[in-house]
Amino acid sequence: MPEKAVLAYSGGLDTSVLVGWLMDEGYEVHCLYVDLGQPCEDRDAILQKARDIGAASSEIVDVQEELCRDFAFPVMQWQAKYENIYLLGTSIARPLISKACLQRARDVGATTFAHGATGKGNDQCRFQLAAEALDPTVRILAPWRVEKFRTQFPGRKEMLDYCDKKNIPVKATAAKPYSSDENCLHISYEAGKLEDPAVDGQTVVDFGMTVSPHDAPDKEEQVTIRFDSGVPVAVNGDSLTAYEVVRTLNEIGGRNGVGRIDIVENRFVGMKSRGVYEAPGMTLLYAAHQALEQLTLDRDLTHLRDRLAPEVAEMVYYGFWYCAKMDALMAFLREAEQPVTGDVTLTLYKGNIRPSSRTSPNSLYDEAIASMESGGDYNQTDAEGFLRITGLPLRVQAAARKRPY
Repeated sequence: MPEKAVLAYSGGLDTSVLVGWLMDEGYEVHCLYVDLGQPCEDRDAILQKARDIGAASSEIVDVQEELCRDFAFPVMQWQAKYENIYLLGTSIARPLISKACLQRARDVGATTFAHGATGKGNDQCRFQLAAEALDPTVRILAPWRVEKFRTQFPGRKEMLDYCDKKNIPVKATAAKPYSSDENCLHISYEAGKLEDPAVDGQTVVDFGMTVSPHDAPDKEEQVTIRFDSGVPVAVNGDSLTAYEVVRTLNEIGGRNGVGRIDIVENRFVGMKSRGVYEAPGMTLLYAAHQALEQLTLDRDLTHLRDRLAPEVAEMVYYGFWYCAKMDALMAFLREAEQPVTGDVTLTLYKGNIRPSSRTSPNSLYDEAIASMESGGDYNQTDAEGFLRITGLPLRVQAAARKRPY
């Protein structure tokens, strides 16, 4: 009997070719379309296309709610941004794709997980590290890392010729000046003209989730987000599911030109790459969550989280989602986020975000103590002894070093 393989399938040119190529290599192919919120005119047609090519099965699984609830929201609670700017929209989704494909592999008795990520990018790392962490016995097949495949398909023309020969229906449209990847969290744009860092990405990319700040309304818009232990649960007073929160905020942020970034980032495989991203809803969530934490988390806990956040961002970006270290960090996060409950109102204007109101039943802000006019329980005289003790090492060092002015 032929070996069974589950293919992470999108219905595009590359994965359509992979269906045929894997069959040529003797595999029984089972296609899984993991619905992350990517645009698709006709999902049924995409699944039928895989069967028409010869796939033994083709299924779809909708994981948009899980993506937002179990993957994006914890990363947001960490305030994790790769290299201080990228909100990790693609990185977050890849371990979930691997999980879904392995679940499908178990259902059909497949021992191989195949994907269309190239040997130059980050996605190959994320797919493989996640899959091996979940099932160390699984065989990962990445045809772009196979010399035979690259020799057969050195370019787009050879792929189209193969599809024509195999009667694989594809839309042979002109190539875009960039490549894009979309899910309900964000859209990424890279390659093509964007490979030149001197080119202004704003003039190349046809953004799909956000208007240009220049075209945003000429008046401010306010949005109120409610959190329960760090988890966003309502927008403008309406209780929503995780996916509904993201979808609603995508619309609000998008029409106000919020959430675009342009970054030259360091890939896990060692090279630099230029990416343009838009993530309006998640950008609003990061801003509102940070504003609420300023009210509800104490200084030392906040600073500890901030020191760990780059580590979490790096792990997500590289693909180390399913590991003991991440499990421990997420356990820390769940405890740390307990008091982060309340409402934050953001004021949006032409790409800018301003927190304009914060309220919480767990607020640590004491106006009587903080006020410049009254002391509350704070005795300013106590600061004299505090600073004398704090400054002791500095005075000793100064006497020993005799530092010149």
